[in-house]
Amino acid sequence: MAVNPLPAKNILSRYTAKGFSHPIWAARADRLQSASGVLLGLFLIMHLHFESSILLGKEAFYQVAQFLEGGIFSETGHGFPILTQIFSVVMLLVVLIHAVFALRRFPTQIGQWRALRQQMKFLPHEDTKIWFWQMISGFLLFFLVPVHLFTMITNPEIGPHLSAERVVYQNAWVLYVLLLPAVTIHAIFGLYRVSVKWGLVTQRFALLKLAKVMLAYLMVLGVASLVAYIIIGRSLSLPVVPFVPGL
Repeated sequence: MAVNPLPAKNILSRYTAKGFSHPIWAARADRLQSASGVLLGLFLIMHLHFESSILLGKEAFYQVAQFLEGGIFSETGHGFPILTQIFSVVMLLVVLIHAVFALRRFPTQIGQWRALRQQMKFLPHEDTKIWFWQMISGFLLFFLVPVHLFTMITNPEIGPHLSAERVVYQNAWVLYVLLLPAVTIHAIFGLYRVSVKWGLVTQRFALLKLAKVMLAYLMVLGVASLVAYIIIGRSLSLPVVPFVPGL
């Protein structure tokens, strides 16, 4: 008597990968990783420009800070620090989502690291080097970004004097010196890789040159802003009084 063969569906189910190894879930994870990465990358570009308003003077930064905190909806014109807290919590969640999906591709064994290094020596492709530095910077950001966001959640007050106090008297400059290059490299090259991966651009080499120019520009902008905060902070005496326009 012939034995009925198992249905093809049952046979395939035995060998079907589970979790993020499944092609469907892997594709979804890639999309979520890319979407969250684009969101974080664009936010970084805007954030560095908002912070750089300090280069235009205390008054300019004060007005930008009050606008971002919803000062236009206040009778006094003073913003609502709770908005900074809420936004920081949301961004922390986005960072965690991005990190979870990104860790799928992170080498976890010594052999994988050795294979990666050998590949980079044998085939020194620039995109492979970019991916390597994105991985290293992402590892650093896993520890640095939460510290920065937790600070903004627990102490959301911002302003020319209060932000400068945080940088100088609370030694936040140490964090920012490490955070600035890591987050800039990760974000800019991440946007480049997403554009190439999803076919958003055809001129890959031109886009890579633009990414490098953008990276240098944001680094200069960030360093200049940090120096400005340090100069302001060193001119303040404790206890620091919040900045008041016109005084």
